[in-house]
Amino acid sequence: MALWLNRSGSHCEHESKFLADNRIYLTWDGLNRDLGKLPDRAALLEVLAEVYPDFKQSHRIQNSGQIWSFVSRMSPGDWVCVPSKRKTIHIGEITGDYTFVPKGKNPYYHSRTVKWLERDIPRTNFDQDILYSLGAFLTVGQIKRNDAEARVRAMKATGWKSAGIKAKLLTEDTGDDDPVGDIDLEQIGRDHIARLISSRYAGHAMEDLVEAILKAQGFTTNHTGEGADGGIDILAAPGTLGFGQPRICVQVKSQASPLERPVLDQLVGTMQNVGADQGLLVCWGGFKQSVTREVPRLFFKVRLWDQNDLIDEFLTYYDKLDEDLRAEIPLKRVWTVALADDEEKE
Repeated sequence: MALWLNRSGSHCEHESKFLADNRIYLTWDGLNRDLGKLPDRAALLEVLAEVYPDFKQSHRIQNSGQIWSFVSRMSPGDWVCVPSKRKTIHIGEITGDYTFVPKGKNPYYHSRTVKWLERDIPRTNFDQDILYSLGAFLTVGQIKRNDAEARVRAMKATGWKSAGIKAKLLTEDTGDDDPVGDIDLEQIGRDHIARLISSRYAGHAMEDLVEAILKAQGFTTNHTGEGADGGIDILAAPGTLGFGQPRICVQVKSQASPLERPVLDQLVGTMQNVGADQGLLVCWGGFKQSVTREVPRLFFKVRLWDQNDLIDEFLTYYDKLDEDLRAEIPLKRVWTVALADDEEKE
């Protein structure tokens, strides 16, 4: 058995297709050839030269390793990790062999069926070295360094949290499709920030962080504190005394699991009770589909912040945050060269 990384596009643009179809796909554009009939990787390279004549040979060689893994090396019973645009991880068990659909919609020609074991697992649940592998730029690759497969499989029994298994460090070459090569340094940096926020602002303390961000945005706030709050954690409004508009009612949940619909309904009801114009619902673990499908209906009334949104706001207003808070989560701005997509693949 093996553990694989399979991205749903460079920007997770095919994620909903993966989840809805209970399949993983090769998302190479225009690759309408039956790859299951090819005898070996050398034959695959010839096909790639025909389909992508403008690609450099080094690019085709790298891609051939990933594609060949999907076609010939993945097997039923293997597990696959699919990073989400919500900065979570979906884990599934591969249940079918490679399938080619010549009349499929581009680029959904090549797929394998998957049974999703768990969706939207917070990245902070994974050990940091495994996150390095999941942060690779490769689309498909086997994750096998440091006994990663056994450690991820053990997470199922612990509610998809780190099982605390000590890594068996591997030093041998794991192949040219190994995802520990070029990594997304920005994502790795965000993972470190997320871990620090999760540890320093667990439980009700996360309300303090949200309140600090709102103050940095120019709001005057009233924080109800711990205890029965009737669906109100923070009230916020512009102006020195907080008499401006919009008047915002805020509910904060620090849980690691996605939030269910009743909390959203409670927030909407509380907004009416306190005369708030708008609401802000914050949940570190994100939101169930029962919540997100209400977004269009409540677009002019409610905003949702998941872990990713909260970190975005935290980084945007970091310089305006209280000095003590910045001391709790000290950050240093780092500049690096931003390569174009084609340069990253060479």
